[in-house]
Amino acid sequence: MKKLSTYILLLSASLATALLSCNKLNENPTSVIVTSQFFKTASDATSAVNAIYGTLNSDPAGDFPLYGRQLNLLVENASDNQVFSPSNTNPDVRALGTATYIASNGRVQKVWQQIYYGINRANIAIDNIPNVQIDTALRARLVRESKFIRGLLYFNAVRLWGDVPLVLHNPASLDLSQLFVKRSPAEEVYTQIISDLKDATSLPKSFSGTDLGRATGGAAHTLLAKVYLTRKEYSKALTELNTVINGGYGYALFNNYRDVFQKATKNGAEHIFSVQFETNLGEANSAQNLSQSFTSFNTGTFPIDVPADSSVSKLFAKTDTRRAVTFYDSVYNAATGKYVVFKNAYTPYFNKFVDYSLSPLTIQSQSGVNYPVLRYADVLLMYAEVVNELNGPTNDAYTAINKVRTRANVADLTTGLSQTAFRDSIFLERRKELMQEGHRWFDLVRQGGTVLVDALHKVPAKTGVSARCNLYPIPQAEILLNSQLTQNPGY
Repeated sequence: MKKLSTYILLLSASLATALLSCNKLNENPTSVIVTSQFFKTASDATSAVNAIYGTLNSDPAGDFPLYGRQLNLLVENASDNQVFSPSNTNPDVRALGTATYIASNGRVQKVWQQIYYGINRANIAIDNIPNVQIDTALRARLVRESKFIRGLLYFNAVRLWGDVPLVLHNPASLDLSQLFVKRSPAEEVYTQIISDLKDATSLPKSFSGTDLGRATGGAAHTLLAKVYLTRKEYSKALTELNTVINGGYGYALFNNYRDVFQKATKNGAEHIFSVQFETNLGEANSAQNLSQSFTSFNTGTFPIDVPADSSVSKLFAKTDTRRAVTFYDSVYNAATGKYVVFKNAYTPYFNKFVDYSLSPLTIQSQSGVNYPVLRYADVLLMYAEVVNELNGPTNDAYTAINKVRTRANVADLTTGLSQTAFRDSIFLERRKELMQEGHRWFDLVRQGGTVLVDALHKVPAKTGVSARCNLYPIPQAEILLNSQLTQNPGY
């Protein structure tokens, strides 16, 4: 995408050098690994797929990873959950928090680039691994893993921007007619997402050892259910959710909500698919920047992002065990043996991704807490929502949502609710259960209406939102580079 101009400049420079030189250029090439040289062994194929996973937890330019903060800036900061730190001076980040972002917003452009960077790596693997002479089962598995991630990335893209370029192969040349791709209708993008995820449902039910964290068949069924739910294809979503719940995958809620966000219990029974992060790997580490919600008691600095306002933490009942996991408002000072309590307009602060195995706690740039993209609590809440949409609030719907509430130590949802009231209760439960996990903006959009509306309070989710906020702008830099792209309304 954006790198095209760089490639053209490099190509022009190379041609100029060749023309001006007295020596003939006779490269094969011998010093550069190209696709035709690389895909030879099982190790090559596996490395190519590992590189696709790497696009989820790292950035080639050293910026925030897609699932290490970047996506959250669009999905949480632009919602009613979260906002920029009061000490943050980045105008692009601040604009996301105030619904004043424009097409030239650098954070929106970065997410676009990261998504298509991952898609390109997936395309390369999907095109080339079938030609590698390796074990048939391994070859099929690696292609399906690649399709799962491609499906996930396109699902993010189509929800953020609507119609987007549907690119399924790595460009074979620098022919601009091939490189400059129009936006495909969202329906075509969804058709491809569903096709990729259906293929991925044949992945193994589980992995072990060093393969823990790879995409499984259960993850594909879960993501497919979320795709169908987003499209309001409730019967299809129910079929997928029943497969996840009853298909022998072994998923279950942790007894303790805190274990969802602990290093010691990562990739456990509740984790269906998580982006992997690890502590203290030096230059090999991918930084989980959401962990920088932690601040120091002696500097007066603010965390990287904070709750939108004090009402966010007040959504939780006093008995709700999720509150203490989601937020913190005090820090233990080992020097004095006392807790320091933060008291300002932005407390409590976010707590989920703080790595408490680090010492000192204030060094959070290498948190080993994974990012849970799909987990079983989400499955139960989706199930309750789908059943309610199909048949109203049945006993099965109440049972599903109350499993999540019971784990949180809050009373069961009162029976006898109307379909509308039950729907509102589900969205509120999702907000509390999944806060800071990249769901809220998508959930607000799914609730419908001309603006991002909080269903519980029937008011705009954030001051300044308008009809345009149901989609993000196509990055202006991409439009300037690719004249085939058009802009979304309102930008």
